[in-house]
Amino acid sequence: MKKQLEILRKPRLFLLNAIRDLSLDQLNEIPAGFNNNIIWNMGHMVAAQQGVCYVRMGLPPFTGEEFFNRYKPGTRPEGAVSATAVEQIRELLFSSLEQLERDYDQGLFKDYVSWTTRYGVDINNIDEALRFLPFHEGLHLGCIGALTKMILR
Repeated sequence: MKKQLEILRKPRLFLLNAIRDLSLDQLNEIPAGFNNNIIWNMGHMVAAQQGVCYVRMGLPPFTGEEFFNRYKPGTRPEGAVSATAVEQIRELLFSSLEQLERDYDQGLFKDYVSWTTRYGVDINNIDEALRFLPFHEGLHLGCIGALTKMILR
């Protein structure tokens, strides 16, 4: 478990470092040919983690329903995100992992409900879910990299 969380934490730290000099407008920009932006991808990473670990179990997301519903799979940016919302997302990138670790250690996920991802991967328990999350986040880190290149042209 600790190693899986480290595998999630380190790329998230790398991400924050990579975008630290981007303005609020740049984080919100949707370049031609894209349907989302950098900050939506970051929020989606948190929401997807909540969905895979909590919502699939019938539990409420740590982030709250409003945040989860704004960034869950199938959504797109609904408008510009404020500086306050950007800070919330930056904080949730790590506080959500800390909460996940506490909940895991307390046995919250012992009755995990099996499901199959849209990629055809069967997830049967929380450990398999934690092994799947870096794959998903890697997809979105790639999107963020492409968005950043387009924005900084």
